[in-house]
Amino acid sequence: MDLGAKNGSEVEGMLTWAFEFEGQGYFEGFRTLSTNGVGKPILNFFRMAGMMHGDRVEATSSGAVPLELILVEGVRGKADVDVLAARDERGISILIWNYHDDDVAGPPAAITMRVEGMPAGAERVLMRHYRIDGNHSNAYAVWKEMGSPQAVTTVQQRQLAAAGQLQLLGAAGWLEKKSGTIVTEFDLPRQGVSLIRLDW
Repeated sequence: MDLGAKNGSEVEGMLTWAFEFEGQGYFEGFRTLSTNGVGKPILNFFRMAGMMHGDRVEATSSGAVPLELILVEGVRGKADVDVLAARDERGISILIWNYHDDDVAGPPAAITMRVEGMPAGAERVLMRHYRIDGNHSNAYAVWKEMGSPQAVTTVQQRQLAAAGQLQLLGAAGWLEKKSGTIVTEFDLPRQGVSLIRLDW
């Protein structure tokens, strides 16, 4: 989207170049969104993106890597902790990520999310926090914990199918607006993605 804005073009949609392979083992590494009926974490990202309704609104992050640097070097130094937000008539969707090109352990990002300019009628706001990380919405991590089996039991298949769904980080909860602003804090692991949905 930032590239589109820089080049004067408008991004109208998002897609992936994915394929279907029959008779393959679990998590064989092909360019797929699911494996043997189990959603991969990337499928949950598309589920998050599908929840971004309405118009894009201004959102900034002090942890973002500048676009110009990403184009030249990728994300090789500090992690890119950035945000994308959209607002519809009755709520806001906020996507936050902690990304690095190298898929190795790194520190979580301490997130302080401030949403300003809330409408007058939004005295109480319901927050739902969806998460993809090593412990949420990640059937691949669960499969590895099982010992990476290629022949799974019925119980294991159910566990993997459940882990392949988009999951809430915790229970939905009500937030109180103060002076038109909502503030919430959380940690976001390296390579994690959060979608916060605020409804009023």
